[in-house]
Amino acid sequence: MAVLTTCSSGSDSTTQDTDDGGLVVSHVHGLGIDPADGRLYVATHEGVIAVSDTGKANRVGDTADYMGFTVVGPKTFLGSGHPAEGTDDHGNRGLIQSTDSGRTWKTLSLGCSTDFHSLKYAHHTVYGYDSTRGVLRVSTDRTTWDTRAELAALDIAVSPKDPDLVPATTEDGVARSTDGGRTFGTGSGQVLAFLSWPAADALYGINLSGGLHRSTDSGATWKKAGTVPGGQPQALTALDGRHVLAATQDGVYESRDGGRTFTEHLPVSSTGGH
Repeated sequence: MAVLTTCSSGSDSTTQDTDDGGLVVSHVHGLGIDPADGRLYVATHEGVIAVSDTGKANRVGDTADYMGFTVVGPKTFLGSGHPAEGTDDHGNRGLIQSTDSGRTWKTLSLGCSTDFHSLKYAHHTVYGYDSTRGVLRVSTDRTTWDTRAELAALDIAVSPKDPDLVPATTEDGVARSTDGGRTFGTGSGQVLAFLSWPAADALYGINLSGGLHRSTDSGATWKKAGTVPGGQPQALTALDGRHVLAATQDGVYESRDGGRTFTEHLPVSSTGGH
């Protein structure tokens, strides 16, 4: 275990809540619903966006690039990424946390050194895929980290029943770890981009063309559940066995019936971002 201190530059991010009716979202990196207000929050290349039930979109904080993103409790979000363009801050932001629904953020650990492209919270533990080094990191206190397996992955998930069962998406298919991410098997089967595992019998994955798949046996077999409109996926979060959020290259969509039908909540521009 190692403790890394945050760098002095960019450790805190403070802005006012703004009503930006003309905002354009070019790339989505994460999705979640805040239990405090039931609103959809979208982590993007241009900041965190709150979307109301009527479809009104509000930028709630700054215009930084939020990469890994997850809602862990009422008003409490974890994230990672890069400072806003045009600021004096440089580098990666490590693990950052907001306790006011994305309005302000503070770096908790790994500041200036790590960019998490995937963050999952399960069993009171943060699992993060560190894209800067291609390794899985795990923390129980959000400050000290255990560095585990090295692998080339786009996304990870964690079993809601077993903290040691961690699948990851690779170019060869889904690779599985049965020891908490210390080692991974070879990728096989479905080639998926993103994963979300809200219930023991509901592991969701989305492929590169927007096909949504569900596994009821921890990823051993998959069945297509539906297709998310808009083509290439950008993010996936399932809240339970039927409630699914997904972002593609042209929009953020929600399904309440396990992926059979989808409703658009926020348009996404197909140009810009990364």
